[in-house]
Amino acid sequence: MTTADRMRETAGSLGSMLSSMLAARYDKEARVRNADLIAVLLALLLPWSTSGVGIAVVLWLVAVAAVLEWRPFVRSLRRPICALPIALVLLAALGTLWSDASWAARLQAVAPATKLLVLPFLFYHFERSPRGIWPFVAFLVSCTVLMVASWIVAYDPSLTLKRPDEPSGHGIFVKNYIAQSQEFVLCAVVLIFPIITLLRDGKLRQALLLMAVAASFILNMVFVVVSRTALVTLPVMLAVFAMAHLKWRTNVLLLVAAVIFGALAWTLSPQLQATMDTFARDYRVYKEFNQPTSIGLRLEFWEKSLRFFAEAPVIGHGTGSTRGLFEAAATGPAVLAQGQVIGNPHNQTLSVAVQWGAVGVVILYAMWFSHFALFRGEGLAAWIGLMVVLQNIFSSLFNSHLFDFHEGWMYVLGAGIAGGMVLRARSEAESSGTVPP
Repeated sequence: MTTADRMRETAGSLGSMLSSMLAARYDKEARVRNADLIAVLLALLLPWSTSGVGIAVVLWLVAVAAVLEWRPFVRSLRRPICALPIALVLLAALGTLWSDASWAARLQAVAPATKLLVLPFLFYHFERSPRGIWPFVAFLVSCTVLMVASWIVAYDPSLTLKRPDEPSGHGIFVKNYIAQSQEFVLCAVVLIFPIITLLRDGKLRQALLLMAVAASFILNMVFVVVSRTALVTLPVMLAVFAMAHLKWRTNVLLLVAAVIFGALAWTLSPQLQATMDTFARDYRVYKEFNQPTSIGLRLEFWEKSLRFFAEAPVIGHGTGSTRGLFEAAATGPAVLAQGQVIGNPHNQTLSVAVQWGAVGVVILYAMWFSHFALFRGEGLAAWIGLMVVLQNIFSSLFNSHLFDFHEGWMYVLGAGIAGGMVLRARSEAESSGTVPP
C-alpha cells in the first residue's frame, strides 16, 4: 500500500467517524457511542488537566441526557449504590442550615461532594453500553504517557510544567506527586489481573508487554517519586489480590519475592530511603519542637477534629464549619503546629464527622460498603472497581480523597464505569440463565 493509499484510507476512516457522530441526531446508538467517546476523552484528560475534566464532565452529562430513558433511570436511583451518594450530597446541602460559617464557605464546602451525583448516571449508562472498557484503556494509556514524561523531567527538570522552586516537584510534569502516585499505583495493581489471565491463556507476548508497563510504574515510584500514602495503600491492594486470586503457596513465594524486592529497592533508591525516613523525622520534629511537619500536622488536625466531633456528635457543626473551628482552636503563633488553621483535617471520616456528625459517617461508610459489595465477583470490571474502592478507602485515612478533585474523580469514574459494566454482565447472565459474576 502506498503512502497516498494510506492517507486516503485514514481520511476515509476519519470521515466515517465524523459522519457517524453527526448522525447521532437521528440514531440513538450513535448518541450512545458519542457519550462513550466523551468518557474516553474524560479518562485521557484526568491525569493531566483540571479544567479539561470539568468541561468533559459537563459534555458527557449532556450527551447522556440525550439517550436517557428517565423512568428506568429514576427506578435505578433506588439502589443503594445510587441512593447513598445522593444522600451524602443532600446531607451536605442540608448541613448549610445549621452551620455558623459564611454562606460563601458553606456553598464552597458543598461543591466537592457534588461529584458523587455523577455516579448514578455512570452506573446507568455503562450498564447499557458495551464499551465500558474504552475509558479504562484510555486512562492506562494516558498514565503511561505521564509516566514517560515523569522519567524525562526527572532527568531534565527544566522540561516540567511545574514551578522550578516547588517542593516535592522532582519527576512531576503536571499536578503533584500525590495524584501521580495514586494513578501509578492503581494502574500497576489493576494490570495484575489481565497479566495473570493472559499467562493462563498462553498469550505470553501480550502478558510481557503489560508486565513491562506495570513494572515501569513501580520503578518510577521507587526511583523518581512516590507519596507516603501510596506506600501504605500499595501493599494492601496487593494483599487483596493475593488472597482473592492466588493459592497460599503462591502467596508465600510472592511474599518472599516482595521482601527481597523491597530490600533491593531500599538499597538502590535514595529517593525511597528519603521518603521512608521522613516518617520518623517528621514525628520527632513535631513532638520535640512543635514544628508543623506533614505527620505532625495530621496528628494535630485529627486530635482537634475528634474534639470537634465530640462537641456535636449527631449532626455535626454544619457544612463549611471546619475552618472556623480550627481558627477558634488555634493556640500560639501560626509558625507552630498548634497555631495552624485548615479547612480539611486530612482524613475523610473526620472531614465528614466534623461537619455532619455520626449521620454523615454512617452514610459515608454505607456508600463505601455498597460499592465494595458490588465488586465482590469475578472478571476484570469487578477487579478494577474493587481496587478503586479499596484505594479510596485506605488513602482516605490520610487525606480527604473522596472530596479532593483528582482522587475524587478517580473514584467516581472508576467505580461508576466499572459498576455499570458489572451490572451489565449480571443482566446478561440472568437473561441467559447462567450464574452471574
